[in-house]
Amino acid sequence: MSERIYLLPKEGNVYKANLHCHTIHSDGHLSPEEVKAAYREQGYQIVAITDHRHYQWHRQLCDQNFLALAAMEVDINEHFKRPGDFSRVKTYHINLYDALPEQFIEEKQGDLLPERRYNDTDYINEYIRKMKEYGFYACYNHPYWSLQNYDDYKNLRGFWGMEIYNYGCEHDGLYGFNPQSYDELLRQGNRLFCVATDDNHNQFPFGDPLCDSFGGFVMVKAECLSYEAVTRALLGGNFYSSMGPEIYNMSIKDGVLEIETSPVEKIYVMTSGRSCHKKVVSPGRELTQMSFPLNGTEEYIRVQIRDGQGRYACSNAYEMRGIVPVLREYDMTENG
Repeated sequence: MSERIYLLPKEGNVYKANLHCHTIHSDGHLSPEEVKAAYREQGYQIVAITDHRHYQWHRQLCDQNFLALAAMEVDINEHFKRPGDFSRVKTYHINLYDALPEQFIEEKQGDLLPERRYNDTDYINEYIRKMKEYGFYACYNHPYWSLQNYDDYKNLRGFWGMEIYNYGCEHDGLYGFNPQSYDELLRQGNRLFCVATDDNHNQFPFGDPLCDSFGGFVMVKAECLSYEAVTRALLGGNFYSSMGPEIYNMSIKDGVLEIETSPVEKIYVMTSGRSCHKKVVSPGRELTQMSFPLNGTEEYIRVQIRDGQGRYACSNAYEMRGIVPVLREYDMTENG
């Protein structure tokens, strides 16, 4: 019998994180301190403050129970079709997370913003490569909100991840969930991770139906709540994304994928093709675990579950060689 392979690490602690957040340092309505207090109250231990065009590490927020990641969000906009009408402008929004906040300090105090070269994918990929030299790993944000299609993102390379769900965009136009874009990138051989985020600006108060906090998050499996440990976990893909449901275990033994979750109505194993492994129950009934024999033709697998409230959780994609998963880390030294 073969050894069990854990897609989510067996050891470690689970930490709840929002990796897309805005404050009064750009167009958010809360101070960093207010963001920390609100997210701590909701059980979060990690927040990346990604203010627009403003890089900062809010180190004063970090303590033994809370970690603030140094980050920023940059944009590359198409030229306006109508003067002053941004609602029709295509744009790349990219979160840059800093794996090395205590290094390259002088460079990070300079101009980190990309040039306005929307249709130049080679330039965008080179910009991501350059940011990696400074310690940044990049996330491609909300393609639907950005008015982008397959031609806009098919040639992107070097990204650590993409937003499969953006809670703020869900409020903006019911276009927060982007699984098709993730699969299209994966089918191109682009083995990046996926994240669910809030992208909160807090224009509406907590409790309001349009409040954009606490709807999209990642659950990170790390050794401890240190900057180094959490960064290693994120770069290693040791997390999953969620709107609410939880994934407790994903492991493979003797060619059988075993999944354990919080109560849900649907457990799907998505693959590179049209065929999926799946188990579904009637509304009102619940699933919490399932086993799926793999057939060796999947190319990649990713778990996607949905609960009775219509909320999803998604794993990262795992490349398959036959029935054996290839677990990889994001390479900060790789150019492509």
